[in-house]
Amino acid sequence: MKAAVFFDRDGVLNEDIGYLYETAKFSWIPGAREAVKAVNDAGYFAFVVTNQSGVARGLYKEADIRALHIWMTEDLAKVGAHIDAFEYCPHHPKASVELYRTSCTCRKPESGMITKIMSRFPVDPARSFLIGDKFTDIEAANGAGIRGYLFEGPNLQHFVNSHLSTG
Repeated sequence: MKAAVFFDRDGVLNEDIGYLYETAKFSWIPGAREAVKAVNDAGYFAFVVTNQSGVARGLYKEADIRALHIWMTEDLAKVGAHIDAFEYCPHHPKASVELYRTSCTCRKPESGMITKIMSRFPVDPARSFLIGDKFTDIEAANGAGIRGYLFEGPNLQHFVNSHLSTG
């Protein structure tokens, strides 16, 4: 069993500009790549769990999310960092795209994305935590039986380092 850090994406790893799916508009939060590397170097799993209702709203496709996550993976590799798994929820209860119109267990504040990862990887919940920028992220963490920390900036590396020693 291994400790893990679950990162929300928009507002934690990258600037939240609303419905981000294009690499040209992507901007890392200060210290984000270094934070992921610190998690890797500490021997923790690094995961991303992100609501992506832009798919349900018809603003972009699931393939766009996957392409952005591939780009993020390649960019993180430049600093020797990696994400062990990405999970995203494309659903929304009021979706304009009928295929994605549902109240699911993966959309935060539900904990389905976290528990799905925990069923695929040997995660030690007692030593794991989530970093989010909204209270719904913290709720999802609590629902999965892990701690949640609210990130309000400015530097993710400093924030992560302060919790790795206690996490």
